[in-house]
Amino acid sequence: MEETDVPLEGAALRFEIEQPEAYGQYLLYSRAEILAVLRSLVAKRALISAYFNHGTSFLLTSVLQVEASPGQLMLDWGREEAINRQALLANPLILTAAVEKVKVQFVLHQLVETQHAGRPAFLAGLPESVLRLQRREYFRLATPIAKPVKFVTTLKRSDGSTLVVEASLLDISAGGVGLMASPALAALLPRGTVLTDCKMTLPDEGLLVANLCIRNKFEVATRGGSRYVRVGCEYIALPGARMSMVQRYITRVERERKARLSGMA
Repeated sequence: MEETDVPLEGAALRFEIEQPEAYGQYLLYSRAEILAVLRSLVAKRALISAYFNHGTSFLLTSVLQVEASPGQLMLDWGREEAINRQALLANPLILTAAVEKVKVQFVLHQLVETQHAGRPAFLAGLPESVLRLQRREYFRLATPIAKPVKFVTTLKRSDGSTLVVEASLLDISAGGVGLMASPALAALLPRGTVLTDCKMTLPDEGLLVANLCIRNKFEVATRGGSRYVRVGCEYIALPGARMSMVQRYITRVERERKARLSGMA
């Protein structure tokens, strides 16, 4: 079994799945994708930490079985009976695991006691979403205000006409980008939409052309009171050479940022 997160006793945790503004693009909503990830946990016999009481309590478990119909999963019974009883009363529970350098998180809202192979076990409904986060995707770079990254793509309207839209990148990672969109533009970008031939000029690197899938949208308010929508997008099969361009850009900008901070110290 692989290692998973274990908190200090009494320490409150904040999980990536609870931060959709930063990690929402790594959330999977497709039933088929969710089942595939959960079944991989069964196949790998992954050790899972199930947190409850705002992350201050946890038990170690594993997924024993996943059933697409009626939409349930079964979890192993923990070693400590008192903790198991507390978990049965908890809502929600956040489950986190690591499988082959990929962090997996999902939320369950109610556990019930059942039996598996003659032993106690937990039964729960399938989660509505699953976060799947590779370690190389953890770091998200906020694009420099002094050198903004412009985003341009062409939308196809339902009547067959096209609309060229422009936006600014709020952030970029090895997994995708976050767009700063007006509410009107965000309304044209429902979750699951695929944008083709999106053009982003990375300063000192060149033109990045990518296909993107819209994963999430969140309204954000600035300190000045203005509002915009962050549209989280995931790369679709980004070629290796273009991924290298993204990684070079992130590395260079972060290096320059650290150098400025060092000079100001």
